[in-house]
Amino acid sequence: MKNAPFLNLVLAVVLVIAVGWLLAVGRQIILPIVTAVISAYIMISASQALGRLPLLRHAPAVVLRALVLIAFTFAILGLAIVVAGTVRDIAEALPRYQTNISAMVSALAQRFDIEAQWIWTEIRAVTLDRIDLEQLVFSALGGFTSVGFTVFLVVIYAGFLIGERGTFPAKISAALTDTESAAKAQRVITDINSQISQYLAVKTLINMILGAISFSVLWLLGVDFALFWAISIALLNYIPYVGSYLGVAFPVILSLGQFASLQTTLILLALLVAAQTWVGSVLEPRWIGRQLNMSPFVVLVALSIWGALWGIPGAILAIPMTSILIIVTSNFDATRFIAVLLSERGQAGASDPTREGPA
Repeated sequence: MKNAPFLNLVLAVVLVIAVGWLLAVGRQIILPIVTAVISAYIMISASQALGRLPLLRHAPAVVLRALVLIAFTFAILGLAIVVAGTVRDIAEALPRYQTNISAMVSALAQRFDIEAQWIWTEIRAVTLDRIDLEQLVFSALGGFTSVGFTVFLVVIYAGFLIGERGTFPAKISAALTDTESAAKAQRVITDINSQISQYLAVKTLINMILGAISFSVLWLLGVDFALFWAISIALLNYIPYVGSYLGVAFPVILSLGQFASLQTTLILLALLVAAQTWVGSVLEPRWIGRQLNMSPFVVLVALSIWGALWGIPGAILAIPMTSILIIVTSNFDATRFIAVLLSERGQAGASDPTREGPA
């Protein structure tokens, strides 16, 4: 048929639109499932790492997975408690911050003798007088404000995924009656799981280190809600190029309202940016190299699409999900071209996807 290519293109466009609509409408159902799958990969890698420790080397795999699942449950519940409590405290502090910023700006205007000039009145009317700090902050942090039920579902889903992981080989063997095909499928799935788990686990460890450094800086300078901002910086570091610095922007801007001191804010900015630079330029290249073999254009498109569909959680999950897509498609001849098109250097897969962890 002469119109077959055009028909296939139309069907592909319709499929993309339908999937996008389904993702947007089914956010409350799909988002916890996706988060649980990515969390399960990280926990599997963590349980394997525990198994290499001398004290736990001979422990059964089910015990190691149970330990990791318990730690994950407490960590995710603790995160939910910190987020819920901090958002409420931020709401109470924002009016004071806005008052401090207005007073500081007025003092600067008076110091440089521009407060009496008519242009200052015009400038203030279109800037400070129109800025609602509370609305801006809650618009930016909207993705963190509804985490309760999602956290519960993520824990439940992740627990069942970890518990059923041991039955996957038997299911594959039962589904594929051909022994050779079943062995090949099992080998490919094992390789994919290993690559995804290692990448996500090392990236998560790097983010935890960045969060710990950021917390130390925030705590030493006496910044309000230091733990919440450190967690935000660690989570947003999953977003390449802009995520880590977006995480820094929140505490830096609000520190101006807390301290009403430009000097303190600049010191905070310098220390947090230094931590980001060290992690991004030294630690991450050493531990995972240029493992994120993804076109910058693809990164921006992924962030735009998933951010529009799911907000901040979508932006955080966008790159792990796209990385999983590249790793999966690179392992099959029929879909390898997709991995090549999405890659940065025209090569399928990550540049070093099988590294065991930190060097």
